[in-house]
Amino acid sequence: MKRFVGRIREKASKLFVRSLDYIEVVGNKLPHPATLFALLAIIVVLISWLAHILGTHAIHPVEGTIIEARNLLSGDGVRWIYTHLISNFLEFPPLGYVLVVMIGIGVAEGSGLFTTMIRSLVLSAPPKYITASIVLAGILSHLASEAGYVILIPLGAMIFHALGRHPMAGLAAAFCGVSGGFAANFFIGSMDPVLAGISESAAQMIMPDMVVNPAVNYYFMFASCFLVTVIGTWVTQRIVEPRLGKYEGSAEKLPIEKLDSKEKKGLRWAGFALIITLAGLALTIIPENGILRDPDTGSVLHSPFFSGIIIAILLMFFIPGLVYGIIVGTIKNDKDVAKFLGRSMSGMGGYIVLVFFAAQFVYFFNYSNLGIIFAIKGAHTLQNIGLTGVTLIIAFILLSAFINMFMGSASAKWAIMAPVFVPMLMLIDPPYHPGLTQVAFRIGDSVTNLITPMMSYFALIVTFAQKYDEKYGIGTIISTMIPYTVMLTIGWILLLVLWMFLGIPLGPDGPLYITN
Repeated sequence: MKRFVGRIREKASKLFVRSLDYIEVVGNKLPHPATLFALLAIIVVLISWLAHILGTHAIHPVEGTIIEARNLLSGDGVRWIYTHLISNFLEFPPLGYVLVVMIGIGVAEGSGLFTTMIRSLVLSAPPKYITASIVLAGILSHLASEAGYVILIPLGAMIFHALGRHPMAGLAAAFCGVSGGFAANFFIGSMDPVLAGISESAAQMIMPDMVVNPAVNYYFMFASCFLVTVIGTWVTQRIVEPRLGKYEGSAEKLPIEKLDSKEKKGLRWAGFALIITLAGLALTIIPENGILRDPDTGSVLHSPFFSGIIIAILLMFFIPGLVYGIIVGTIKNDKDVAKFLGRSMSGMGGYIVLVFFAAQFVYFFNYSNLGIIFAIKGAHTLQNIGLTGVTLIIAFILLSAFINMFMGSASAKWAIMAPVFVPMLMLIDPPYHPGLTQVAFRIGDSVTNLITPMMSYFALIVTFAQKYDEKYGIGTIISTMIPYTVMLTIGWILLLVLWMFLGIPLGPDGPLYITN
């Protein structure tokens, strides 16, 4: 019997490895995201021509008007493309949002504030909470573009090794927080305005005045921090470490550099600066006569404050980062600030190229009416087969998780998926708010980050692991991280189902359903 079970396990293992190999081959054959969007824009042009010839149309569910496919290869279509290429790019919401918030992030990252915060959190935690602190530090590291992958993951392995625990377990715990917890955070990061901007563009196909602010998922993201920390800690200590056993390798235990007095002082003053910044922002919105409330209605949610919340996010990074840099000496004058800003912006070149082509795809889709037609027909199909409610959301999470195995960039995936799924789910009964569709996507996008070779830093993770055993490879990382993927998927789905059952808003001006 044992021999039979062993053969079954061996066959299953080989099948799993072959599946991973296939995923890696398919993923490697995908073109660059910018090329992909350029091709998709061309495909939209061709489909719009064919749809126009076939007389494809739909009935607008709100206005009752007939929506016909518009031919982008017609005279009007070609003239529209020629005159709108630049405005499509400049008016694409994620572009401005990200470039603005990177001003604040550039100073906080360049001054060393993010790196010191991560080290402080991990090094100051009691030994029994070290696993949880590493997972939590990974979640917080999303605020910095590369700090989690480049600094925290090898640091997690070093700390576990120094404590006599298996370094791979420390690496896995950090990786869980950094990559698996991508849809969780205590703060609004640079990815939030990107996704919200794409969601907003997609939602405006149905409701032209729809606004999706970058904090639309904030409440759920905040609660998710605790979920990811608990699950990451439990899986590390109950599944991963026992499976790995005792580390028998010969890697040298490296000293872990503690914070010096200047860094501690810088953190304290950065904390004071953040409190003062938050207090100043609160004074613009909390009092009844707050200057950033809506001057006509006095509303907080629908106010200039939340319309321009990206500026508040910028200040929450910029001011503490500036204070920290001045205290520790990384910022001596305005030239240092400009240097950090330039450095952060220089890393955005690839993103700007990607946005140009992504914007063309999205706006071509909108102009052709294909997006709204597909959404209306898709919504009708979902209603007819009874796939609505919680079942639909779970299916969408799993679909997002599957697609993530083949395509790494979250913003690229969402730019493709949002124009179809956001309006589609706005048209079912009850109509889902774009924030709910977006948060379901973020969950699916996060949980399989840990096991897909398409994740841009996956090769780097393998390199970190091989420092402790040169035999470690992609299979080692994936087999180690699968328990996290499984438990995070189950846990996050249950949390979202509970959230929907209780009817809790996902964030400021982020209801579950559209109510008009």
